[in-house]
Amino acid sequence: MKKNFLLFNAFLMIFLICSIDAFGSTSVLRFTTQEFPPFSYQIGGAVSGPASEIIRAICHDMNYKCSFKSLSWTRAQIEVKQGKAHGMFVIGWNENRAQWLHFSHPIVKTQYGFFVRDKDRLEYKKPDDIKGYNVGVYGPSNTAKSLEKIKRKVKDFTIDISPNSEICFRKLSDGRVNAVYSNKAVGHSLISKLRLKNIKYAGLDKNLKYYIGFSQKYNSKNVVDEFNNTLKKLYFKGVIQNILSMYNMEAADIELADLENQNIDK
Repeated sequence: MKKNFLLFNAFLMIFLICSIDAFGSTSVLRFTTQEFPPFSYQIGGAVSGPASEIIRAICHDMNYKCSFKSLSWTRAQIEVKQGKAHGMFVIGWNENRAQWLHFSHPIVKTQYGFFVRDKDRLEYKKPDDIKGYNVGVYGPSNTAKSLEKIKRKVKDFTIDISPNSEICFRKLSDGRVNAVYSNKAVGHSLISKLRLKNIKYAGLDKNLKYYIGFSQKYNSKNVVDEFNNTLKKLYFKGVIQNILSMYNMEAADIELADLENQNIDK
């Protein structure tokens, strides 16, 4: 009897240890991302940038462990869909993603707009301004979907999709496209990285916010709520703003986002 009791305790201990290390443990959160400077990038193989710093601050306050993996964007999403990671960042909201992801509070303000060569006189104000243009964009992506919405309004321009933003900006510099539709901060980061001297920003198309997304299937809503509550607490303490200010970025207004969501719910 004593031997059986000891065996039972041993098996129970092994089960508990495995449960702590298992994917579903609320003490560990695993995130995937992509190489997406200036929001997310690798330094010495470690995921760095403002988004990962914000997540680390939240996990620390929650007394959670968090880990990060940088992959192709397609692979990053697959890992979340398959339950190999809890969440991914940074992402824009769209209806398709809302079907399978819980969204964090917004973490950073950003914008989409058009880049052109420096000799182009375009000052983008409205969709008609790009009539006749061949516009490069990274896709498949939320950015490409936004450009496709413009295409539905203004049919007289063409879309040139490339598998990454670097290719888009190289094409623009070489004159193989007339413009690039991109996140403004990403565009400026790539222009600097690639040392492209003949490209300028032609104007804003839309403001947007970036979020962290969590798999609905493989996450407890309680964990996501705790993450969001901690994010909000750090926002009101100024922690989120301080992190983003070091990268010359502006935090999204969580209070305003809450009001907007309340109005949508009504």
